Amino acid sequence: MSTANAIIIAVGKPLMAKLADVIGRAETFVIVTVLYVVGYIVIATANDVNQIAGGQVLYSFGYTGLQMLQQIVIADMTNLRWRGLVTGLVSAPFIINNFVSAEIAEGILPNWRWGYAMFAILVPVALAPIIVTLFWAQWKAKKMDVAKASPNARKPWSVVIRDAALEMDLAGLILIAASLALILLPLGLAPAAKGQWHNASMIAMVTIGAILFPLMLVYEWKVPRRPVVPMRWLKRGPILGACLIGFTDFVSFYLQYTYLYSYVYVTQTWSYRDLTYYSATQSLALTIFGITGGIVMYFTRRFKWMLFAGLCVRLIGCGLMLKARSASGNTAELVMCQVLQGLGGGFAAIAIQVSAQAAVAHYDVATVTAMVLLITEIGNSAGSAAAAQIWSSHMPAALAKHVPTTNATLLADLYGSITQIATFPINDPIRLGAIEAYQSVMFKLVLGATIVAIFPPIFCVFLTKDIKLTRSQNAVDGKDLAGNRTSEETAYSDDTTGGVEASRRV
Repeated sequence: MSTANAIIIAVGKPLMAKLADVIGRAETFVIVTVLYVVGYIVIATANDVNQIAGGQVLYSFGYTGLQMLQQIVIADMTNLRWRGLVTGLVSAPFIINNFVSAEIAEGILPNWRWGYAMFAILVPVALAPIIVTLFWAQWKAKKMDVAKASPNARKPWSVVIRDAALEMDLAGLILIAASLALILLPLGLAPAAKGQWHNASMIAMVTIGAILFPLMLVYEWKVPRRPVVPMRWLKRGPILGACLIGFTDFVSFYLQYTYLYSYVYVTQTWSYRDLTYYSATQSLALTIFGITGGIVMYFTRRFKWMLFAGLCVRLIGCGLMLKARSASGNTAELVMCQVLQGLGGGFAAIAIQVSAQAAVAHYDVATVTAMVLLITEIGNSAGSAAAAQIWSSHMPAALAKHVPTTNATLLADLYGSITQIATFPINDPIRLGAIEAYQSVMFKLVLGATIVAIFPPIFCVFLTKDIKLTRSQNAVDGKDLAGNRTSEETAYSDDTTGGVEASRRV
């Protein structure tokens, strides 16, 4: 389910970006809100796992849409110097939420449905102010004749739908979703399937996915008028760098994070409250140091070497986790590793977004933001799928090796439920054996994450350009938020081939 959810989050980003460009920012916010609310209601009223999965799909589209729209609106309303700081500040409520969620986590467990239902009320209330503001701004722009009249006003609905499908590159989105799902889902499904990788369904899925993926690349390169993944932009070092950094960073992150909660649940004797605090540690650090990174970017007007330092700190945090997850590790080490990774990730997340957005003119900012986030979220899918494959392939054997029992039913129960393991006291031989099994498999995940984390700093050095963050909305046309040219220098030319040319020394 985590892999499928990651694929939805990935593909949903360009879909929502295209919707925002085609029908408007405010209208897309309404769609996102409806998806959020309906998704939460379905989960809260679910009576079986299929209904929960359906609600999760709707929620995921709403979640990814909100993420996407936040980035687009911030890019619409800020110049390069302010963008990193504003992006960080938008996440500031997570600082409060991390503490509040830990306090209420245990309280909602007896009536878990309200844990979802309350968000069906809170989300629309929270989004209402920005939706009203955006509708008011659109009305004001039309009244002042600033906004262009819709070209669809006199067209039949069939033509409007066709043009919207072409503008949104729906065929490209379908190809991307299908190829990713067919390649990545079998990684998590195969270990539990009959015959595992010899299962005909697994072989067919991977084969078809492997055929579709290059076809998708060729299609995106040659066919669409407005492709989801404009291949020409991958010639631009900062955009390619942002995509590769985001992809590899997310692969590394989800390799170790996918089963981190399960790991600490089994190996520690923490309360639900403490587990919630720990799970939120990296998010809290990401938020705090994302804001800090935005402040650094505002005052220094540079971001490349802050990005490089952040990626190196993130690598160190991954490496130290190899020690922290061992038998000799302790709580302080587990927490510190999450803080270090959050510190580095906070700097990186802010910087790579600004780097990519600065390399295109404003009319392309939604598309380039979606492309970077799409490729980044594909890293989420790949990391989650790889983690699921490693976990499901190695954990049953590890439990059989370390747990002192030959009872196959007990071993199956231990593999299928972390709560079953937690019923045994921490010093019980069964629990100790399970802890050893979890430590051995977690070592494989963390080692893989550490190896992958070596690549983002390399991409940063060789692909990212250390431009000056000015009062312009981007580093291509040198225009401010009002559309007027500034006196400050630009870093790129908006050439039609998609290459990057340094126009002046900055």
